[in-house]
Amino acid sequence: MDELDLLKKDWNKGQADFKSYEESDIYPMLHKKSSNIVKTLFYISVAELVFWVLISYVPYLFSDSMRQRLDESYENPLFVGLTILGFVVTAVFVYLLYHSHKSISTTDNVRRLMKSILRTRKVIKYYVLYNLIMIFISVPLSLYFEFQQNPLFHEEVAQMNNTQMSILIGITVVVTGVLVGLIWLFYRLLYGILLKRLNRNYEELKRLEV
Repeated sequence: MDELDLLKKDWNKGQADFKSYEESDIYPMLHKKSSNIVKTLFYISVAELVFWVLISYVPYLFSDSMRQRLDESYENPLFVGLTILGFVVTAVFVYLLYHSHKSISTTDNVRRLMKSILRTRKVIKYYVLYNLIMIFISVPLSLYFEFQQNPLFHEEVAQMNNTQMSILIGITVVVTGVLVGLIWLFYRLLYGILLKRLNRNYEELKRLEV
């Protein structure tokens, strides 16, 4: 049990002298913990950005077949646009988390700290939503690119009857659903624990404001 938990325990006992700790002890602790949480979120986002860069370019450097496939993909404006969008969104997300960390680290006001926490929660919420949407559309798009670039696959699909086409569509839907579920679970575990702690800090700050 840390200092903040001990002070909260005394607060709940209704001790008369606890009021003197509200601004001098509770707020600095909440401030420090919130700053550390957002800093951790920022480091995670940077690691994620580096991971996606490596995933995108390491195969290009060390695999001739992958290099050829990527070169063919980059001839498609839609693929190029989505790739650029993905990196831009991730870079903006990293910047916004860095900005949130700086904002929380430098503020000395309860209300501004609460606003910074709310803004951080929204940034992460929208980023996770964006990634889920991109995963949702990436599987059908990957199938489309394969259809356009792979003559053998193109021929096989062209020769499919209605039943086979329905099976292909069904498999695509299932794979898409599984990937979306796994990515959601990943972000739930990755960001969920830290966001819960940030939410608890926000609720404690609301009590200080009462």
